[in-house]
Amino acid sequence: MLNTEITVKSEKIFEGKIINLRVDTVELDKQKYTKREIVEHRNAVAVVAINEKAEILLVKQFRKAVEDFLFELPAGILNIAEVPVEGALRELKEETGYEAKKIKQICEFYSSPGFTNEKIYLFKAEDLSFASTKLDEDECIETITITKEEAKKMLETGRISDSKTIIGILHWINS
Repeated sequence: MLNTEITVKSEKIFEGKIINLRVDTVELDKQKYTKREIVEHRNAVAVVAINEKAEILLVKQFRKAVEDFLFELPAGILNIAEVPVEGALRELKEETGYEAKKIKQICEFYSSPGFTNEKIYLFKAEDLSFASTKLDEDECIETITITKEEAKKMLETGRISDSKTIIGILHWINS
């Protein structure tokens, strides 16, 4: 039988711009105790943006945590009190310069619930038109478009390795 874990103590050990880190002491079955390290992260959005040629928009950017350039869906953290659909439209425009006339939520999922509470809302955006980009001052992003066949090859060869992007592309390929 599975049991929940009851938090008996919670200590915040780091507060940052993007994440906070806390250590919770939890009670397990039969009065056993252990610690859980939790990364607190605001919820985020990701966008499967499909252009008029039935291609998906991806962004290529350097990710310091993995010391490599990754191909990803346009995505970002939700602002405080921002609803997910608004965040998705904002991130799409900021990162790619495109606006969408049609957008709908596909699903929501936890990015890595073993250590973080981050939830990602995944959207599909269509009927795109280019306006202008508005990158954050610390972002250096290149936008590319790829076909379903190119996306399949990039998945098969490991050129796309970001989890939210894999989920979004697999949804797009299978829909």
